[in-house]
Amino acid sequence: MKFRAIDLTMSAMFAALMAIGSNITSFLIVGGVPITLTTFFSILAGLLLGSRLGAVSMTVYALIGLAGAPVFANFSGGLSVMVSPTFGFILSYILVAFVVGKIAENRSSRTSFIFAAIVGLIINYGFGTNWMYFAYKWLASTDAISYKLAWTWMIVPLPKDIILTISAGVLALRLRKNIHKITNVFDKETIA
Repeated sequence: MKFRAIDLTMSAMFAALMAIGSNITSFLIVGGVPITLTTFFSILAGLLLGSRLGAVSMTVYALIGLAGAPVFANFSGGLSVMVSPTFGFILSYILVAFVVGKIAENRSSRTSFIFAAIVGLIINYGFGTNWMYFAYKWLASTDAISYKLAWTWMIVPLPKDIILTISAGVLALRLRKNIHKITNVFDKETIA
């Protein structure tokens, strides 16, 4: 993979936005799940950066956190996060950005961007909630957590995430046009 300076800058920017988004509302916790803005930023990364670069930016975010920087929710970080019930959400951001980016690369209408964003939300919730359920079952070895309860916890952030997901689809289309103008300017300057 060959990255331009603007690609590295955009990836770093989205890794930073994820760190901010994971902690800006981290004092709100429902069933062990922090209410964050990370789903919004992972979807936006895929829509704006495309599949490859979006996934790279989410991977960078995950690796920074696993290296110990306090970029995950509740200012956590380090390898111990891998055994937490919410680690599935962190992993899902990589897949979300990739899939959303793939859909957005092939179609650039408002409808397709909103569709891609909703697909990303479904992936995030599906992967993250199932991971959370199995983590509680296997790691905590508790029968107090049922599959239904795990999904019930996700009802609280769902309205916020639906609104932000649709907003990401609408906003990304406008931002993408401006980003392409900027990157084309950088491309022309490097050629000249």
